[in-house]
Amino acid sequence: MNQDLTRKILVTLGFIFAYRILAYVPVPGVNIEVIKEFFDSNSSNALGMFNMFSGNAAERLSIISLGIMPYITASIIMELLAATFPALGKMKKERDGMVKYMQIIRYATIGITIVQAIGVSVGLGGMTGRSGESAIMLDMTTFSAIAAASMLTGTMLLMWIGEQITQRGIGNGISLIIFAGIVSGIPSAIGGTINLVNTGELNFLVVIGILLVILATVGSIIYVEMGERRVPISYSRKVVLQNQHKRIMNYVPIKMNLSGVIPPIFASAILMFPSTIMQASTNPIVQAIHDFLNPNSYVFNVLTFLFVIFFAYFYASIVFNAKDISENLKKQGGFIPGVRPGESTALYLNDVAGRLTLWGSIYLGLISTLPWVLVKVMGVPFYFGGTAVLIVVQVALDTMRKIEAQMYMNKYETLSAVGL
Repeated sequence: MNQDLTRKILVTLGFIFAYRILAYVPVPGVNIEVIKEFFDSNSSNALGMFNMFSGNAAERLSIISLGIMPYITASIIMELLAATFPALGKMKKERDGMVKYMQIIRYATIGITIVQAIGVSVGLGGMTGRSGESAIMLDMTTFSAIAAASMLTGTMLLMWIGEQITQRGIGNGISLIIFAGIVSGIPSAIGGTINLVNTGELNFLVVIGILLVILATVGSIIYVEMGERRVPISYSRKVVLQNQHKRIMNYVPIKMNLSGVIPPIFASAILMFPSTIMQASTNPIVQAIHDFLNPNSYVFNVLTFLFVIFFAYFYASIVFNAKDISENLKKQGGFIPGVRPGESTALYLNDVAGRLTLWGSIYLGLISTLPWVLVKVMGVPFYFGGTAVLIVVQVALDTMRKIEAQMYMNKYETLSAVGL
């Protein structure tokens, strides 16, 4: 392995190790045992999902308990605004404008983090443990100020770690932080499964069945995520002659899953948030709605499936801009055989993307509801939701591609250095 590639991998591992250490640094003035009890009793709702994505830092109320989610929220908001307002979209496409665009995201992250940190502080103020002890050991004003400063520092550190991994390491830093947080729960999940088998609560054959289902799920995700439709492109003879010593891409790749993991995350958050809020109410009507939206109910999972399909189409329409692609092809002298350049090309690409998104959204919906199916059919807990598995596999594939690209780049540099 090339020395430069080895250095980048070690830098990436070093920053991920630093991230995991930060997950064990609690906010000053909290009673960790009370908070852990609270998260143990809310492991099946939005708080459980949030704790999973933070690498169990939330149940310790670590300084990074908010995770990288404020940054992701700010990024998604900016993506939506860029798609809505042309001036912001133009800024994103320019080199100097992109620097300003990223700066706006950082400032938005600071604002979101402060609001969420204060909200967490207020929520902890009324929390007590089973024995009646309070979740915080300071007065509310002091604790809110300390918590806001601590969590803001933690989130900024995570954002900096993510940027350093992207610039100096291998892969996308933000994605790898989420990946590390989810994977960190695997040892405890394996230990819990072994305990269930040893105590006789879980049949060994059922465990084998679960492993086979997980392997089949991972294989399906890899197959679909690597799948793409390659729309053929032809170039005029003049363009080909001008670029005869350069590689011209003769197809437009359109992935089957254009929206990535955003639809399952949005759908889960929208459906779980009301249930999490309503569980504190004693009103019979509110309690009935809470039971109706129980994550183990048929209604919840059917709604999850439908919401995932809706957000898959919505987000795909944002990330895939057929008009820009058709305009770029026209400028470069390229065209799709049998399709007129310009508006007809954009309509054709939109039609292809729409048909692919249909199957991609169904695939995302099935992956998102898989844990519930396992619970219903096998009667056992499924430690990692379909969304978590999807994120882990996608990040692993992306990192492998970048490692492979780095190896090829080093090989070409070696060949050019010896005059070949």
